[in-house]
Amino acid sequence: MSDFLLWFQLGLNHITDLQGYDHMLFLLITTVIFILRDIKKVLILITGFTLGHSITLALSTLNIISLNTNLIELCIALTIFITAAYQIIRLKSKNNEVSLKFEFALISLFGLIHGLGFSNMLKSLLGTEENIILPLFYFNLGIEAGQIIIVCIILSISTLIISKLKINRMIYIAILSMIVLIISGSMIKNRFRIWTKPDNKTTQIPQKESTFVNNTVKINIENISNA
Repeated sequence: MSDFLLWFQLGLNHITDLQGYDHMLFLLITTVIFILRDIKKVLILITGFTLGHSITLALSTLNIISLNTNLIELCIALTIFITAAYQIIRLKSKNNEVSLKFEFALISLFGLIHGLGFSNMLKSLLGTEENIILPLFYFNLGIEAGQIIIVCIILSISTLIISKLKINRMIYIAILSMIVLIISGSMIKNRFRIWTKPDNKTTQIPQKESTFVNNTVKINIENISNA
């Protein structure tokens, strides 16, 4: 397997792994207001998220910036909670039309935070590898492919529920937003408790267990490094 496929597959598996559901939850609450016919708007927003997480993914992986892992995980949960709250508030406002510029700025900002989360997995696998630019680029491409897959699934399900099953769009958005708000609120509580522990510097949130495919990728990376 080539270096490209190894790192691409790792990025793809990282964001689509169900054990890493926090990134999926953010994509869900960001795109819940859209259906398939809004795909152009969604792609614009995802571009903002891409720009944001690409910047901090690179800076963190290159050790230009470094933050406590527990703080990063807490901030990721906060981005989900804030976005869910925003969707609910927007529904209650008289003018609930989506402000694409505001949404783009918000998701780009939150993308910066998620990029730091992505970097934790990548740095643990890079180890002492000298050339990290290409692995970083391939890993990021894998993440983008995974995002597109997730978003397409979300839009398809939303279209089915709203257009085919004739469920009221506002009710659908409100229910999902409330569910995500509750889940993210619980995440914030747990992650804040861990972050504020006296031994916070040595206590880290357990990393997501790697899937069988990711373990295979790790083995192949080690084989390439030893070759």
